[in-house]
Amino acid sequence: MDKMEARTGAEDFWKEPEAAQKLLQRRKRLESDLDLLKRLQAQEDDTRVLVEWLAGGEDVEKDLRAALDALEQTLEGAEFQKMLGGEHDRANAILTINSGAGGTESQDWAEMLLRMYMRWCDRKGYKRDLIDLQAGEEAGIKSATVLVQGEYAYGYLSAEVGVHRLVRISPFDSAARRHTSFASVFVWPELDEDIKIDVQDKDLRIDTYRSSGAGGQHVNVTDSAVRITHLPTGIVVACQNERSQIRNREVGMKILKSRLYDLEMQKRREKLDVVESSKKDIAFGSQIRSYVMHPYRMVKDHRTKFEIGDVDRVMDGDLDGLIKSALVARARGNLGQAISGD
Repeated sequence: MDKMEARTGAEDFWKEPEAAQKLLQRRKRLESDLDLLKRLQAQEDDTRVLVEWLAGGEDVEKDLRAALDALEQTLEGAEFQKMLGGEHDRANAILTINSGAGGTESQDWAEMLLRMYMRWCDRKGYKRDLIDLQAGEEAGIKSATVLVQGEYAYGYLSAEVGVHRLVRISPFDSAARRHTSFASVFVWPELDEDIKIDVQDKDLRIDTYRSSGAGGQHVNVTDSAVRITHLPTGIVVACQNERSQIRNREVGMKILKSRLYDLEMQKRREKLDVVESSKKDIAFGSQIRSYVMHPYRMVKDHRTKFEIGDVDRVMDGDLDGLIKSALVARARGNLGQAISGD
């Protein structure tokens, strides 16, 4: 920390703004970790003193209970932070949502999920930019890509990767029948500039087009939208959020490199890990979570059996309980694949 402080105080510190910003972010993370350790130590010392006083006959039982509760909360926070100790867990996240089979029903469900994650970002204080949106023919969306910026954004959202199922009385069915819809969620970390991914121009096909989104409601309608196809892998990314075609291309290339990095990491693994195993067909029997609105109301994570009875609260962005249960199960090594729901 002393060397870091000396570096940030140097006259030429801001000569390279990007490097300076990264160093400041690193210092902020280290300070956060140190503050947590100091808080734990202080709470432990205070609790030990109260235990000694109680043993000596002092009337401090109420204070001791409060101190133990505070210490437990801090320990839970530290455990949770430790669970998010992966290589990219602290990184920003690139979130994509794709509608499954089912036409308008699934496209409407995909838009509901997009709204849910946008509201979750607002609750967490994360900045979110809608990079690309492909509108449905009648309602909803076919797909959306969102850049989520904030500490641990990728770590949290990595628990959401998989197929999400909705059961409800369809607003598009004149007979008011129950329908089941599917949409998939994928997440990649936004790569640090220090990680180099070699992309050859000859391997790219770049198309420009007019935004097909919903205008002011979602994205700017301009002629500067960019679609980048990586020919060797078939990966396609699109960006239509920025007014400048150059800027859209820069953002699109950043997303492409993140996806290529993720693909390379998959190749290096001897087995598919838990997150990748949940990337299945967007259909029945492969979901990680069900959102049931009829005949009863419940959200159930099929990997952990964690349930919430208030569907509206979840759809309004209250996802922390579901995310935490998945991360805890993953840390304990028993987060299985999604199974068919009720």
